[in-house]
Amino acid sequence: MGDLIIQLSGTAEGARMASILALSAAFLHAVFGALQKGRHDPWISRAAIDLSYGLMALPVALFLVPWPDPALWPVLLGAMIIHIAYKVAQALTYQRGAYTVVYPVVRGTAPLFAVLAAMLVFDERFNTIQWLGLGLLVGSIFGLAVNSLRKLQVGRDTLVPALAWAVATGAMVALYTTYDAWGIRQAADPFTFLAWFFVLDAIFMPLWMARSLIRLPRDQIGPLALRGGIGALVAFASFGSIMLATRLDEVGRAAVLRETSTVFAALVGWVILGEKVGARRAVLMALIAAGAVIVEFAA
Repeated sequence: MGDLIIQLSGTAEGARMASILALSAAFLHAVFGALQKGRHDPWISRAAIDLSYGLMALPVALFLVPWPDPALWPVLLGAMIIHIAYKVAQALTYQRGAYTVVYPVVRGTAPLFAVLAAMLVFDERFNTIQWLGLGLLVGSIFGLAVNSLRKLQVGRDTLVPALAWAVATGAMVALYTTYDAWGIRQAADPFTFLAWFFVLDAIFMPLWMARSLIRLPRDQIGPLALRGGIGALVAFASFGSIMLATRLDEVGRAAVLRETSTVFAALVGWVILGEKVGARRAVLMALIAAGAVIVEFAA
């Protein structure tokens, strides 16, 4: 399977597959976010998910994929450090600002930074129409933040630091997207990188939340374990899809398509969680989708 991914990289068929994978990652990212909501603290849920996918990935890493070359270990360590920094920045963002305000800022900032980083690292270039599409997508995502800000009743006193951390988190998303896209190219088999990434990435969050996990009431352990197992499977599919997309085609285009997750998140909230969408939000979601389509088909 890894050889097939390498063979398709840079081809028209690979580009089509990358687009499908990036859109799949966007939908699954929205589902992943929904799984962190519910009766448990979202960071306890995230710790359970990380622990679950680490345990699931370990036998795959040890027995089913080729062993990493010595030069790949520092690359994997770098990915682990960057993702820890991202998770800390994300936690600080959500502690200081309303989720509906800061989340669109994170997701709107990320593709812009990712496209700029891909220009520097991979020498990718957007044409004028693609830049217009990117501007439409990013502006519409920020519009969701402004729309939520208008309705904000509490938390305005911490709004400035929250937005600053949201931009920093968006930059971290772009950093890990670009770095991981580079990292997966350093592996002889892309699935070796993915398997060991999940093993190493699973270490931090369970340790950080260990005290809360230990104090968890017994009646909550079963439901949390189930949520963690389901979340792990979604994480495999979501992160694996976007990483393979960046291996098959341009990193910038994959990063932009991934940010249609804001549209899927709203749809998941509406259909599954019973949240209201509203006319203004629906229009902004349509514009986000339009921006992604422009970026994709104007290449």
